[in-house]
Amino acid sequence: MLFERKITGSTPGQFATRVITRGVAPSLHVGYKSFDLKQYFKEGRGLRTEGTINDPRDFGVGKSLKNLPHLKQILRHINHRLLEVERTSQNCRFSQQSMQRLIEPTVTPDGQKAPGLKFGQPRVMALLLALCLFLRLPVGFRNRQLRQQVAALLGCDLEQYTPGQMTYDLRRLRLKGLICRKPGTSRYELTPYGRSISLFLARLYQRVLRPGLAAAAEPPCHVDVPHPLRDKFKALHQAIDQMLQEAHMLN
Repeated sequence: MLFERKITGSTPGQFATRVITRGVAPSLHVGYKSFDLKQYFKEGRGLRTEGTINDPRDFGVGKSLKNLPHLKQILRHINHRLLEVERTSQNCRFSQQSMQRLIEPTVTPDGQKAPGLKFGQPRVMALLLALCLFLRLPVGFRNRQLRQQVAALLGCDLEQYTPGQMTYDLRRLRLKGLICRKPGTSRYELTPYGRSISLFLARLYQRVLRPGLAAAAEPPCHVDVPHPLRDKFKALHQAIDQMLQEAHMLN
């Protein structure tokens, strides 16, 4: 992942993780053949990332000085990939804090109150699904275009989903950073943040939560259609009931 090289059984070097937290300054060391990559806090103030190439041939580069710019580029890419891996694994773009800012009421830096977009609420999910229809529309979309799509997804007429409701929804989408108004027009377009959030949440709801909950729930009819997920939940419930029974917690 960091060095763009495949690790096999014949790759020299040790592959292990050691975490030391007491009495030392925290540091990270990653080795690849004779290459060493390390991270540490410089004088306890700033995070420093640096690598040492002891043998350029580890990366298919000769030892001539003319290859120095190419080696510097390799090091720069390695450092960048390490930081990207750390950012994604520890606090990705859609982090817990980002989710909270999205679903809870917030206040923008200029003092405007931004109502929350509650995940799972039918109107909010219809908004996110409708936004996905305009991901690749270069000219953006208008109030009426989005209103038609949201009303259709809600299964109601345009009279039931009023222009005032659409204006309110556009405002909270804009204040939450999902959309922005194109300068000098009445059209809107998705921001990069809005594209990733709407796609992720819409897919999560449509492809994971809805079918998953439907599969896990007991069927309303007397015919119990087999389903792997439902069988797992049944086994879990049975195991919990057995533990409670053994603990004499069930009457």
